[in-house]
Amino acid sequence: MITVEEALAVLSQNTLDFGIESIVLENGIGRVLREDIKADRDFPPYDRVTMDGIAVQYSQFERGQRSFQVNGTAAAGSPQITMSDNSGCLEVMTGAIMPHGVDTVIRYEDVTIANGTAKINIDEINYRQNIHFKGIDRNLSDLIIRKETVLASPEIGVCATVGKSELKVSALPRTIVISTGDELVEIDKVPLPHQIRRSNIYRLKTTLAQYGIAVDTAHLEDNIEQIIETLQGYLTSYDVILLSGGVSKGKFDYLPQALDQIGVSKKFHKIKQRPGKPFWFGTYQNKCAVFALPGNPVSSFVCAHRYFNYWLNLCIKHPASEQPFATLTDDVTFAPDLTYFLEVKVGYTNGGLTIATPVKGNGSGDLANLVDADAFIELPRGKNVFSKGESYPVFFYR
Repeated sequence: MITVEEALAVLSQNTLDFGIESIVLENGIGRVLREDIKADRDFPPYDRVTMDGIAVQYSQFERGQRSFQVNGTAAAGSPQITMSDNSGCLEVMTGAIMPHGVDTVIRYEDVTIANGTAKINIDEINYRQNIHFKGIDRNLSDLIIRKETVLASPEIGVCATVGKSELKVSALPRTIVISTGDELVEIDKVPLPHQIRRSNIYRLKTTLAQYGIAVDTAHLEDNIEQIIETLQGYLTSYDVILLSGGVSKGKFDYLPQALDQIGVSKKFHKIKQRPGKPFWFGTYQNKCAVFALPGNPVSSFVCAHRYFNYWLNLCIKHPASEQPFATLTDDVTFAPDLTYFLEVKVGYTNGGLTIATPVKGNGSGDLANLVDADAFIELPRGKNVFSKGESYPVFFYR
């Protein structure tokens, strides 16, 4: 049995490369970019008007001129025009290219226009005001988005601006989530008194959906021959196999034995933690990773969020983010020498402090308790009293 830190180290040493794929821009949200995005022109590409109003020569205003004859209009999307009369003005719209012959924009709110004449109603303006100048944001060929950035709405907008209709991103693994156990029935069935519905598989499937992974699902009964035969076929069809149940010490927990027989190399089995101690991880010919999670719902959920997500982020080059901490609102006592993943409700104080209120359930089988919490707080081994006001790493699942 190994520690949490040792398990994470093993996972970091056994990552897989799923390659790079091209996707259409609209499907880029949440994906990891695998190419640099550079400006294909200056940003903005021309001196851009930022306020609806009139454009004048500042020198005329400085000389005391306050009334200007309107000589035309510059609209957004129209070619650049020229104002040749120094004492005149042009009406200009937001987004328009700044006309030749004028250098300052006064917004409509500060002028009165009547009978073709614009009268400026304020005593002070600034030279070259209300203009977004060519290249002030970025120049041609400047790097705007670095590869290995997680794409969100701002990045999608930039990619559209530079004409990237397709993007190179980290490919996602072909993944199957498999439940095990004769006690499980489909969710649309009425279980007998000795049966339960297959909830873990849906919980895990939606956990992976945050990455955009399309997940296949299957079920294995407690039959060693069937398990061996089925898993052998999956090893060459998938990059990742996530199993739920069948990895503890029960008489029908066949998975460790079956995985060994089909050539999956065990990297660890059992972690010094609660819940989720029986967690098993291995690889097959550096082509497929197998995560055999405990069957208890809270245990499998903890392991997926703490370990699978960590491993997957490394594989797809997802940039590491700073680990958030939360401060306990109550004392917690936990006697075993194990890392304790405690369910908590997260909140925030007026001073900006992230706080975690324990939501203690009835053990790793209490899946309903997950609904009342937002995250797991990781309480380390080596102590058994965790005091109110102490801060520890927190792992959100909302």
